[in-house]
Amino acid sequence: MDQRSDRDMTGLEAGNGVTAWRQIADRLREEIGHSRRAGDRLPTEAALAGRFGVNRHTVRRALTALAEEGLVRASRGSGTFVEEPRLAYPIGARTRFSEIVSAFGRVPAGHLLGAEEIAADAEAADALAVAPGAPLLALRSLHRADGVPISCADHLLPLPRFAGFDAVLAGNPALSAAFERYGAGDYRRARTRVTARTALPSEAELLELAAGRIVLVVDSVNVDRGGTPIQATSAKFAADRVEIVVET
Repeated sequence: MDQRSDRDMTGLEAGNGVTAWRQIADRLREEIGHSRRAGDRLPTEAALAGRFGVNRHTVRRALTALAEEGLVRASRGSGTFVEEPRLAYPIGARTRFSEIVSAFGRVPAGHLLGAEEIAADAEAADALAVAPGAPLLALRSLHRADGVPISCADHLLPLPRFAGFDAVLAGNPALSAAFERYGAGDYRRARTRVTARTALPSEAELLELAAGRIVLVVDSVNVDRGGTPIQATSAKFAADRVEIVVET
């Protein structure tokens, strides 16, 4: 069988001016739109290379193009998956990640990535109504819905009020439950600012995003029942996976 016939069997057309990786991306894009569901895992690179009669580098280029479009997500060690529909994420006086995700029938999960004590800079001091240089507990977290990374966040909490908060959070990664332990479970959102930018390499890795994808940066301050600031957060949401809904 000649090379032209081999190409015909793979569904790729030779000599039409369209590179093999683009043809593969087009074919997979069509399948995602018609026969694959959100969350489905695509065949491995090796399997796709065999199917289309190309090398794995060509397949990888096609998958990268689809990831750049926000159609698929590559999870290290697990494979490539069709992206889920965007999650509507309401922001109002009471904003709780676990409750929001659960309300859409998806399973929330939080992971504490790190914790350290730092001194408040001018911006943090203003947000938390403390003196510059005051001790703060800095936390970093990652949040998922049905195993899919949705956001990574940096949180600042005043000390000594929330001393040991990281240990409590490690045992129960829901922020609301941890605040409940400190008598601040009824906290509310005081202010929110939303901007957008390209994900930093470290954020793209955590969120399993292709290079150059956009994140929504949600900077917020939460206060307790008495109006005292208890938490300043800068959360980065994968823009392909959420839509921010402002409640009034």
